[in-house]
Amino acid sequence: MADDLKKGLEGVLVAESGLSSIDGDAGRLIYRGYSIEDLARGTSYEEVLYLLWHGELPTADELESFAAALSEEREVHDDVLDAMERLAAADERPMAALRTAVSMFSAYEPENAADPEDLEATMRKGRRITAKIPTALAAFERYRLGEEPVDPHPDLGLAANFLYMLTGEEPSDVHAETFDQALILHADHGLNASTFTSMVIGSTMADIYSAVTGGVSALSGPLHGGANQDVMEVLMEIDESNLDPLDWVEQATDEGRRIPGFGHRVYNVKDPRAKILQERSKELAESGNSKWYDITTTIEEYLSQEKGLAEKGIAPNVDFYSGSVYYQLGIPIDMYTPIFAMSRAGGWVGHVLEYQEDNRLIRPLSRYTGPEDQEFVPVEER
Repeated sequence: MADDLKKGLEGVLVAESGLSSIDGDAGRLIYRGYSIEDLARGTSYEEVLYLLWHGELPTADELESFAAALSEEREVHDDVLDAMERLAAADERPMAALRTAVSMFSAYEPENAADPEDLEATMRKGRRITAKIPTALAAFERYRLGEEPVDPHPDLGLAANFLYMLTGEEPSDVHAETFDQALILHADHGLNASTFTSMVIGSTMADIYSAVTGGVSALSGPLHGGANQDVMEVLMEIDESNLDPLDWVEQATDEGRRIPGFGHRVYNVKDPRAKILQERSKELAESGNSKWYDITTTIEEYLSQEKGLAEKGIAPNVDFYSGSVYYQLGIPIDMYTPIFAMSRAGGWVGHVLEYQEDNRLIRPLSRYTGPEDQEFVPVEER
């Protein structure tokens, strides 16, 4: 076994899960057996949370009760708001602020004394985390702008409420629905780095706050989160260059520059989430400025067809269209990865709950490659 080294655990089967499944060759993603297309177009983020945590879609009454429970948990302690204000004043990174906020949530958890094996209590804690993350993030952004936080709106869903707390104005139906879809699309995606991190922490029977904090930390790394931010920065660079988008991308690729938002460790065809966000980007373009949609589609067509990336199994991923979609919703670029975490927190909680139903401490092997039989020399003789 020790000879079968798999760097990055690529191709290693370490768990069974009923939450989500990816078919990279077919470009298919399902949550609990439902296609991502059906869920994105026919449900809300709250419904998807319920599905991931309970294993089935809620009835109308169950959804009403679940959504109300989430809404009731949105407020965060004044100490958390104070921390967000100080971190904003210190020009801290949004992901670091979010990591701090999630860790602080645990200090005010009413069920801290609950048995770690009480999964119902863990689910309630997960619900509180998921409800409070948007409030903390929006407060941090408001403080960065020199403005006071906006209290949660009890009558708005999680997606619409976040946009409301960010701007102080209720979003349009199109903006609210678009953001809600984006949260659904990012809620879970197999055993990625941040999900695996959360699951490893959960396998120790540490509390769910520790597991989600670990997920946030893993997602903050540039090899996992942040690609949609890179995409948007490229789109803005193209716009500011005053070059035709096609001329810019031809020049960039001729210089060997890599265009972010293409390629995925799992998908060999276009990411199904990218297809849905492309539709939303087009809808936003039709109701406002089409510039960002036009640039992204130009890049996709050129790289996929002219440069032959599609034939090589390198296609647009979810980040390629999410960046410009978020930008059109008025979301600051460096908030994109925290929003990813806001959505994925539901998946992290779901995976921890699932794994702890039949828990076993995750403890892989490593191969020692250091020296053997070294002669010890006391410090005074070295």
